[in-house]
Amino acid sequence: MLKIFKVTAILEGISYLVLFANMLFIKTNNPELYHTLLRPLGMTHGVLFIGYIILAFLLKKSQNWDLKTFGIILIASLIPFGTFYIEKKYLENNA
Repeated sequence: MLKIFKVTAILEGISYLVLFANMLFIKTNNPELYHTLLRPLGMTHGVLFIGYIILAFLLKKSQNWDLKTFGIILIASLIPFGTFYIEKKYLENNA
């Protein structure tokens, strides 16, 4: 399950950055394309975000994460590039 969490963390981070890129670059240059991409990108990111949170809760006990580590892992999902940091710092050596 840890391997699935690692993949989900990376994909969630990528989807977050793609959603930001859509908002920052495509919206200003091509509003019609922005609206076309918004729903599928948003839905994909939402599913990956929920999966990341659920997997974090499921792995908390088996990985023996203390409350501070668990909090950092959860908060990282809200920060751009945060899931990449989590994957590198907390998950790289475990799977």
